[in-house]
Amino acid sequence: MSTTLITGGTVVSATGRAAADVLVDGEKIVAVLTPGSELLGTDLAASVDTVVDAGGKYVIPGGIDAHTHMQLPFGGTSASDTFETGTRAAAWGGTTTIVDFAVQTYGTKVPDGLAAWHELAAGNCAIDYGFHQIVGGIDDDSLAYLPKLVDEGITSYKLFMAYPGVFYSDDAQILKAMQVAADTGLLTMMHAENGPVIDVLAQQLVDAGKTSPYFHGKARVWQAEEEATHRAIMLSNITGAPLYVVHVSAKQAVEQLAAARDNGFNVFGETCPQYLYLSLEEQLGASSEQWGEFEGAKWVCSTPLRSRAEGHQDHMWQALRTNDLQMVSTDHCPFCMKDQKTLGLGDFRKIPNGIGSVEHRMDLMYQGVVTGEITLERWVELTSTTPARMFGMYGKKGVIQPGADADIVVYDPNGHTSIGYDKTHHMNMDHSAWEGFEIDGHVDTVISKGKVIVNDGQYLGRKGDGSFVKRGLSQYLV
Repeated sequence: MSTTLITGGTVVSATGRAAADVLVDGEKIVAVLTPGSELLGTDLAASVDTVVDAGGKYVIPGGIDAHTHMQLPFGGTSASDTFETGTRAAAWGGTTTIVDFAVQTYGTKVPDGLAAWHELAAGNCAIDYGFHQIVGGIDDDSLAYLPKLVDEGITSYKLFMAYPGVFYSDDAQILKAMQVAADTGLLTMMHAENGPVIDVLAQQLVDAGKTSPYFHGKARVWQAEEEATHRAIMLSNITGAPLYVVHVSAKQAVEQLAAARDNGFNVFGETCPQYLYLSLEEQLGASSEQWGEFEGAKWVCSTPLRSRAEGHQDHMWQALRTNDLQMVSTDHCPFCMKDQKTLGLGDFRKIPNGIGSVEHRMDLMYQGVVTGEITLERWVELTSTTPARMFGMYGKKGVIQPGADADIVVYDPNGHTSIGYDKTHHMNMDHSAWEGFEIDGHVDTVISKGKVIVNDGQYLGRKGDGSFVKRGLSQYLV
């Protein structure tokens, strides 16, 4: 096995930062040393296979994106990133682990959906990966199988209060699933929007001739997110099952989570970069020479981008500072404009929902450090350490310490990253949802399980570098 010494950098954790050298042996971190330490010899650099100079740079645990959708079937098409292309793009951006979603749809069996996703991912991933389980049909069979997921290393499952006829679960079904989760330790993940109400509002808008992407955001009103979030919290409280609300976008939904947490409820929430930076007015309401008012389709996702005038974006940053929201994932679910998003020309309801962000999450969140929204330590906590704890990987992932996987990023705060389709873009999409964004920092070196896979603007990895991660139960619960 090869050895690597990362020297001269500042190691940043969720709790602090210090000048330190990191020694890697094979796939594991074996030592974190004070600079100049002779504990392992007087000239350690001469005795290792590779030396990485991190002088003036941050050394952080590899990013963990705990919410991605590679190859997800949706709206008559499938997400454009495969496990191969999506995980390679993630690696370019400093993410060394993803947790994707295996899918069971109504009328199919949970183990069959899980087996299909294992087949899609195995041997194709550039970085390590785990799975959550989408349960799109709560019935006796799926309820009986839920406890078996824990033995498979899949300790979280996702339900939907939206998308009637596709993934939707009613309150009684959610209650039954949560009862199983309370008994087994499974973490319930919830897409919290009142789907039936949204469908009525969307139909009324289309009937009135309001069909452009902008009205996707107008149909999915914040009240539908707040109401569903509250309802999910109450069902969680009834059953005693912990709850994790995904892609929180409305400040009122955050307030529901904050109030529940203040009362000691075991509830958590994530947001995504799009809800911190993008808006209903600027993106969903965009127009271009090429696409006209359909330009906004690039940013159609659910939950939707919210109004900047209403202050949702500022509130999301605040919630990340106060820990009312605990982490940032991407909900990466990319679709090309041509032949995919255009399925919704003339009817926003038919636009495939999703934005591609897996490559840019670490940079976009670092920019929040630059602008003073979050601290450097909070950046690491939100993007790596808490995802590892929340989803049962901490100690192996999410930290730079002896015994952990050598998933390490060397990040240059004096570097610069220009995001754009012709600049920094490795996702399998025909556009960038982050076109024109400028980042005051740069991912210089990415190490996955001891192997340098990105260095100095070159990709050195290959598909199959990543392995399936069997996760334990959440390490974040009260």
